[in-house]
Amino acid sequence: MNTLVDTLEYFVFITCELIALFMLISAAVEIILMYIPQEKIRNRLSGRGIIGNVMAAGFGALTPFCACSTIPMTVGFLNAGVPFGSTMSFLIASPLLNPIIIGMLGAMVGVKAMTAYFIIAFVASVLFGFVLEKAGMQKYVKNVRLKNGHAGNSENRRAWPLKRKLREAFISAWGSLRPIMGYLLIGVALGAGIYGYMPQDFVLRIAGPDNLFAIPVAAVLGIPLYIRAETAIPIGVALMGKGMSIGTVIALIIGGAGMAIPEMTMLASIFRRKLVATIVAVIFLTAVIAGYLFNALLG
Repeated sequence: MNTLVDTLEYFVFITCELIALFMLISAAVEIILMYIPQEKIRNRLSGRGIIGNVMAAGFGALTPFCACSTIPMTVGFLNAGVPFGSTMSFLIASPLLNPIIIGMLGAMVGVKAMTAYFIIAFVASVLFGFVLEKAGMQKYVKNVRLKNGHAGNSENRRAWPLKRKLREAFISAWGSLRPIMGYLLIGVALGAGIYGYMPQDFVLRIAGPDNLFAIPVAAVLGIPLYIRAETAIPIGVALMGKGMSIGTVIALIIGGAGMAIPEMTMLASIFRRKLVATIVAVIFLTAVIAGYLFNALLG
């Protein structure tokens, strides 16, 4: 147990750290995307075989998208003729390998854990996208068209002077941060409460490394409990400080990031139930496998 002052210090420090990370990483990604024409992205994702899946997962890892951006991008790829498997690899990788999540994990859990998380989630995104296409799951895509689609102005943005690019990148980063600021503060507040007042023995008993069922349970709990990974990570880090195994925390983060209820609801509007259920199963398996691997390798 910690004092109220310790708890408040934890809250302020973690809040400042996460906001700084979010702004810097989002701005950096925004600047990178200014130099990549969307047509080139689409062509690379259309590569044959598993190469297209690798490129799509890599693009998903580069884009700090939430569900409101990932779903329209997914529909746009499908309507543009990008192979179904590559589109699925992007859809799975985008929330799990969000650079904000990667940056937060590196800063709060360590580079070794961050690297292991990235490799596991990337490989899972590539393989599952490839398998879903080979299994013929594209027949469960509804006949939808992207509304209010936009080709973007990447060429104009590439010609901007550096000063304007930096200004626009940070404006975009702030625009991305504002809608989720409440979730971030809620997550940090809950994490601070756990850090300050949750008994360590209690956490060890229900979610310590000796409880084999803690990982699948955490993967399921992540669905309704956290609708953004920015909320889950500070809570998970606080729970790790109380004795929760790192594998359980990773399963919680993957479950929350990949199977968020708002995203699944949006997916139901473009995919039939069987495909949505398959995607949920894919994310759940990724969370559970990653959790056990983390405990085995880093526990």
